[in-house]
Amino acid sequence: MNRAVVTGIGAVTPLGNSFIQSWEAAKAGASGIGGITKLDASNLSWKIAGELKGFDATSYLSPRETNRLDPFVHYAVAASLMAMKDAGLAFPESSPITYNRFPKAAGVIVGSSRGGITTLEREWVRMLRGSSRISPYTMPSSTVSMAASSVAQKLGMRGYCLGISNACASGTNAVGEAYSLIKNASLDVVVAGGAEAPLCRTCLEGYGVAGALSGRQCPQESSEGMSRPFDLNRDGFVLSEGACVLVLENYESAMKRGANIYGEIIGYGNTTDAFHITKPDPKGEAAAILAALRDAAISPDAVDHINTHGTATQIGDIAEARALTMVFRERTSSVPATAVKSMTGHMLAASGAFETAITLMAMKEGLIPPSINLDEQDPACNISVVTEPMRADITVAITNSFGFGGVNAVLALRRI
Repeated sequence: MNRAVVTGIGAVTPLGNSFIQSWEAAKAGASGIGGITKLDASNLSWKIAGELKGFDATSYLSPRETNRLDPFVHYAVAASLMAMKDAGLAFPESSPITYNRFPKAAGVIVGSSRGGITTLEREWVRMLRGSSRISPYTMPSSTVSMAASSVAQKLGMRGYCLGISNACASGTNAVGEAYSLIKNASLDVVVAGGAEAPLCRTCLEGYGVAGALSGRQCPQESSEGMSRPFDLNRDGFVLSEGACVLVLENYESAMKRGANIYGEIIGYGNTTDAFHITKPDPKGEAAAILAALRDAAISPDAVDHINTHGTATQIGDIAEARALTMVFRERTSSVPATAVKSMTGHMLAASGAFETAITLMAMKEGLIPPSINLDEQDPACNISVVTEPMRADITVAITNSFGFGGVNAVLALRRI
């Protein structure tokens, strides 16, 4: 079986319009959360989100493509092109950037929970206001697979292509499936990650009335401390947008071409709770963690760092802490853990891919980014949450992603 390594990373997040910007902000414990500017939230109860700032889609897509495609596709394409360039598998030829072509032994997998919901809402509003017709691009632009298809089109990849929608686990699932394809020698290179553009009234109200969003999100002017994973006074997540894409590559081919390697993916766990539409089951989450460790052929004692799902919901954080205790037992309170969503908010599918990238960088640089806004840790969440940047010698780490419907995805990572 082949080894799967990560040789490129690209991202657009509330922390920055590149992965390096986002990583530097995360190391500093910065917050990307603020008042909503992309829609009129004056009559909404939820006025805070994690928005991209100054992102220009026309740097990656033509004006026509930009107008026809949903923002989640814009973000996916941008992150993918940056990831490929970072991997040394692409080169600028003109403006806007065009990229070299790839053989059939390459693929694209992009996950998204909400797909083109921004486009769908826009067209619903137009119809309600009496428009005689909706855009002919409504259906193709809003389908979940359009992100993967558009990335493949930009990169000229005519091989494997897949769009995944597995709730908030989608981005981690995309990376995990890419790892499996390389491990089983099906492909040599896979562009994989998650993209999300859910900042619209439908999502804000939908998550809000379901009780998932932080009730702290009013007034708009006060955004500090909104996302509080594992804090005793947490009350929900902050909705965010963004994308992160990783280039996974066969280790031998990466070494042969002298590629920079961020780290290796060594295990993937994918389970379902078969329990409840929204309530997580710690047993199902623990099963996913153990599945990833079994796939990696390592024991829980080998894990040096945990990147938590950590959304800041009351039930979710406790369930994850219990799952970690089931796996790591007495080590749970000593293995350093972090919650990146304290800084980014919840980018849904994009969070899992971004947190995988953050974990790889934590191993590579020996620095765990902090979880911010943790004023008083919930005693029911007995994990070792890092609240200041922490130097650490990390050889093996895991990153967790859990979603509505009880879908669980976990990756095991190793430093090279």
